[in-house]
Amino acid sequence: MSDILMEVRNLSVEFKAPGPGFFGGNARLKAVQDLSFQVQKGETLGIVGESGCGKSTLGRAILHLIPPTSGSVLWRGKALENLSSRALRALRSDVQIIFQDPLAALNPRMSVGESLAEPLITHKPTLSRAAVHRSVCAMMDRVGLRPEHINRYPHDFSGGQCQRIGIARAMILNPKLVVCDEAVSALDVSIQAQIINLLVELQKESGLSLIFMSHNLSVVRYISQRIMVLYLGKIMELGLRDQICNSPQHPYTQALIASVPSPDPRQDRRRTQVALSGDLPSPLAPPSGCVFRTRCPRAENRCARDLPTLEEKQGRAVACHLAKSTGQP
Repeated sequence: MSDILMEVRNLSVEFKAPGPGFFGGNARLKAVQDLSFQVQKGETLGIVGESGCGKSTLGRAILHLIPPTSGSVLWRGKALENLSSRALRALRSDVQIIFQDPLAALNPRMSVGESLAEPLITHKPTLSRAAVHRSVCAMMDRVGLRPEHINRYPHDFSGGQCQRIGIARAMILNPKLVVCDEAVSALDVSIQAQIINLLVELQKESGLSLIFMSHNLSVVRYISQRIMVLYLGKIMELGLRDQICNSPQHPYTQALIASVPSPDPRQDRRRTQVALSGDLPSPLAPPSGCVFRTRCPRAENRCARDLPTLEEKQGRAVACHLAKSTGQP
């Protein structure tokens, strides 16, 4: 039996946006461009990139919370776009999401107990009220919340506690895959560590898969087995965690790693520094050729002319002309 839970094939997401000028008409914002990857059972796939690189759009598109423009998402071999609305709704019990803003993700008019009970009532309507209550209390205890707080509302909790509620709501149906969309970026560093360790524990207990999205490479490195580097909606590099972090081949990956501070100043001095210049280009008008070329310190003429393809190189996939020609940018 295949270990592939989810497969994404040539996924693209575009949005209509106002064109330039008063009579500019409509332009196309290319948020995600032709992405293909797989998620295995029990693994954590980390997706890292700057804000605006398309991480959140990708997370919502693979769950069909927003419609993809093209491409396909397969869940255990079945294309989601071919499922009926009833079948897609049933799939929600296997695939859940944890949002970036824990407070905004919760209904302020519902108590914690009501928020956690809602998925059970929706997907398991045959459960008795007593069984639902027991499940809610057990899950609250599991994520570090006190069961006696079951009747409190989101505004009564801190940001870290609200994120625990969000995790509990996602986990209460025992899903097979959870998408974590910047799930710890709004939290203090100490609370981030608690939430990440909680996710790791829950993963070990239940064997679920995670897609963990963040702009913080240190966090992604800690929790992930594989890492995908995303820039302006395109994959720059994809491979095992140690491959990506210890021997990055793409200049953008090198820049992300160089930006992570080291506790050892001597190690910082030995590292190759790759500085990024300029800002992230607009997805309304992405650069020709390689989308990273306008900020790449090693860009050549062919980088503007030819679009690099994502090809296997030394055990990982890299989309860079220099990586293909020299093996190391």
